[in-house]
Amino acid sequence: MTSRTPGSLQALERETIKLKKINAALISRVERSMDQQANAFSLFETAIALDHRVLERTRQLQEALRSIERSNDDLLRAKQQAEAASSLKSSVLISVTHDLLQPLNAARLTLSTLAEMNIPAQGSALIGQVDRSLLTLEDLLRTLLDISKLDAGVLKPDMRPITVASLFEPLRQEFAPLAARRGLSLRILPSPHAVVSDPLMMRRILQNLLANALRYTQAGGVLMGCRLRGDQLSIQVHDTGPGIPEAQRQAIFLEFQRGEVNDGEQAGFGLGLSIVRRFATELGHEIQLESHLGQGSTFSITLPRADSSDVAQAAREVQHLDFHYSGLEGSKVLLIENDPSSAEAMAALLEKWGCDVATTISATDAMDRIGALGEVPDAIIADLHLDNGENGLEAVNAIREQIRIDVPAIIVTADYSPGAEKEAGMYGLELLRKPVKPAEMRSLLSFLLA
Repeated sequence: MTSRTPGSLQALERETIKLKKINAALISRVERSMDQQANAFSLFETAIALDHRVLERTRQLQEALRSIERSNDDLLRAKQQAEAASSLKSSVLISVTHDLLQPLNAARLTLSTLAEMNIPAQGSALIGQVDRSLLTLEDLLRTLLDISKLDAGVLKPDMRPITVASLFEPLRQEFAPLAARRGLSLRILPSPHAVVSDPLMMRRILQNLLANALRYTQAGGVLMGCRLRGDQLSIQVHDTGPGIPEAQRQAIFLEFQRGEVNDGEQAGFGLGLSIVRRFATELGHEIQLESHLGQGSTFSITLPRADSSDVAQAAREVQHLDFHYSGLEGSKVLLIENDPSSAEAMAALLEKWGCDVATTISATDAMDRIGALGEVPDAIIADLHLDNGENGLEAVNAIREQIRIDVPAIIVTADYSPGAEKEAGMYGLELLRKPVKPAEMRSLLSFLLA
């Protein structure tokens, strides 16, 4: 047996230690490699899971977007249906109101004829009561017509320079008798200024403010005047009524909100001030209210000022004629009216004034009547809208061309649109709106015949 020297043993030990280190290093490397492979697999699994979650979230988001699109489509259809229903409602209300004004016009004219007859005092009182009821109905119909046109978007402002006097004077004539009947004073201060507004809408605003002030004032009176505010003008309506509590000052501008009146007084329909605000908003005019309980209220509307020289002399602003002429006796009047009740009432009133009336329903009928009588009428009164799409303006023009004389003519209509007044102005004709006020008709007819 070969014996090993101490040196060889030490060499073997060193070799063994070296091999152990190499083995340990190899094992560590293998273990690290295994760990890395495991981590990579885990990351791969995580990536796959995240990808599935992203796909699921994307699918859910796409479904939510499709649901929103379907909801938007439903909302759009609902909006279109609501707009169509609102437009139909407004159109029907406009048409119905127009039709209701026809018999109301006939009733007012017939009542006026009756009032001019010799009847007992008790009958006159009843006539006055009926007339006030008809005026209330007329005001309601006009207000509903205004609301319908605003809702339908067919009432557009015609902004132009107008004089304040052209607004104030007709209102003074209209409301002075009402104030006198109620024992109230009515002062409308004259003004030389001009403003920029729509004359028809502005008249309705001031008309409603005055009517509201007179309705709720029991003692004292109503004052309307102007205050300069730099380049603007404030038109103010002040009353000595009961005042408006702070909590109600916004609500009174809403539809069908009205104040309290004393026993025996007729309350309004709660539409006047709502029309005031809606018209003012449409015109871009600011409305303000100041009120003190037990002392009264002041409504103010602020308008841009205009140079009085900018107001065209020929502008056909809203006005009521107040000429006191007579001399209608024996005048030959050609009446073109397709509504039988209105035609009968108008003819009776004209005959009561001493006129010789020929009643017709169309331009053709009118020209046939003129040809048969062989006489030229002294004046023509024609409804704007006749049967079969015929137009009273065109009828007057055709008659004038046939007889070669510019016979004085008046157009009457239940059409309250600005277009009707503009169209009549293009033909150079006077226009009165139904229900026709007999005094206004008589003054205008006397003026034209004079």
